[in-house]
Amino acid sequence: MIDFTGSETLPSESELESHFDRLWPILRSITGNGVRKTHDILAEIVPLERMEVASGTKCFDWFVPDEWNVQEAYIETSDGERVVDVRDNNLHLVNYSIPFCGVLTRQELDKNLHSLPDLPNAIPYVTSYYERRWGFCLSDHQRRLLPDQKYKVVIKTTLQPGSMTLSEAVLPGTSRQEILISTYTCHPSMANNELSGPLSAMFLYRMLSALKCRRFTYRFAFLPETIGSIVYLSKLGDHFRDVMHAGFVLTCLGDPTGITYKRSRRGNSFADQAAQSVLANARDNESKILDFFPSGSDERQYCSPGFNLPVGVIARSWPAHYPEYHTSLDNKDCISFKTLQHSIQTIYQICLALELNQSYRNLAPFGEPNLGRRGLMSTLGATIQKDIDVIAIKWLLNFSDGDHDLFQISNQSGLSVESLAKAAHCLVENELLEVIE
Repeated sequence: MIDFTGSETLPSESELESHFDRLWPILRSITGNGVRKTHDILAEIVPLERMEVASGTKCFDWFVPDEWNVQEAYIETSDGERVVDVRDNNLHLVNYSIPFCGVLTRQELDKNLHSLPDLPNAIPYVTSYYERRWGFCLSDHQRRLLPDQKYKVVIKTTLQPGSMTLSEAVLPGTSRQEILISTYTCHPSMANNELSGPLSAMFLYRMLSALKCRRFTYRFAFLPETIGSIVYLSKLGDHFRDVMHAGFVLTCLGDPTGITYKRSRRGNSFADQAAQSVLANARDNESKILDFFPSGSDERQYCSPGFNLPVGVIARSWPAHYPEYHTSLDNKDCISFKTLQHSIQTIYQICLALELNQSYRNLAPFGEPNLGRRGLMSTLGATIQKDIDVIAIKWLLNFSDGDHDLFQISNQSGLSVESLAKAAHCLVENELLEVIE
């Protein structure tokens, strides 16, 4: 049987933290050298194949934007003090700001500043991908303290034709049916809303690659959010409609709340059933399952009506539903590496539930077969049988009629897919069940 824990390849907390610390300082966006540098680090674990999609490429109703890179950006007082500098925090510069150099009054500068009065100590994350403008972000507390004087503003960025970077890795299985693992690499200096997803995906790849036999082929995608998945679907959408068995978007997996699963648009796909089965049998009772709704992350694109792929979302706090979201407060203090480790193990278990799910046929369907003489049940009459495997055996023998797979039996019995799969393996060996291909 498959190791359901994956304990030998599960990353340690220190390993997760080490990779986090290397990825954290990189200034990322939907394009640019920061994305490439990020993918270089991810490629140390995952053998990524890189795609560079040229600026101006039309993808459905969208065009790949020009590539953006940053040299420096700061605001300086009249006496030379830098009060805001992107080198201090990547979020200080509005993402995709155009180049600018000039001297402005306090009132003129304020038109290009962004802060959060409700979170006065937080720097907001602001983007302007598709409208040419510039700006800076700072805490509301700092903004209010800026004196009324002239300020030198310098933004040295390039915004010119280049390319958008996407990367993928394919882990072959015995079947061409695929399971998609998709996450995004475009948010600078955010721990939960950004790095928890790629970190989870990279180590999930390592865990799944250690399996000796995989039924499914796993495709890992690292993309810029929204535009990246749209570009990806423009290239592989028809392929996915043909071969995708299940898919998951990974995001916000490091904060210390229970697992949240958002169903695919289909509502009862294999992805949905696998997540429901694993979470229903989890030791903690804090998990929750959400029905599909048309906002969120890249599931919006995978589940758009033209594709309607079986893709759900695995997260903890839902994006935009925790106070640190899209601010400088979404930092290392916002996450727990022990929690992130648990998230990775949970996603691994969901993948293995998909691997283990089968339909079986009872080869002795007339009455209950004699389990005692096969050593599958105690022969001491009137004793209370407490072995969970025997309970699983009885559920399997009764519902292995070709119309029920392990997910359905798990949902009806309350037993885990793992315990049912172990019992099914035993029954196959005793020629009481056969796999329905």
